[in-house]
Amino acid sequence: MMGWALAILFGAAVVLLILSFYKSGQSSTRLEQQIDQLTFSLMEEVYQLQQQMKDLEIDAEITAKEGEASIVPFEKRVLLRELIDLHRRGYSFESIAAEKQMSTEEIEQLLASYIKKRDERGKDVNDI
Repeated sequence: MMGWALAILFGAAVVLLILSFYKSGQSSTRLEQQIDQLTFSLMEEVYQLQQQMKDLEIDAEITAKEGEASIVPFEKRVLLRELIDLHRRGYSFESIAAEKQMSTEEIEQLLASYIKKRDERGKDVNDI
């Protein structure tokens, strides 16, 4: 009788041990999922911050170029920001015009002062 009791207790201990391993595996899987979600949300926030910094840099350039005397309307500032960003990423005037549904001449006119500024800086450095 005592042997059976020990066998039952030993069997119950083995079952409980297996159950504890199973439960710890589930909790570690949940923990990994939570860490992954946190990582992705942090990456998204960093990307958004980088985009905002880029927009602020372009806005500062627009403000400096347009001067304090004339306040640039919000719609024009957003358009200029997008045009400057596309041009800096290597898009041609034609592709920017097609994307924004504007004429190439309009794009060239809007970007002329910003492109000259960059070209002139390069010439000054090379001329010295």
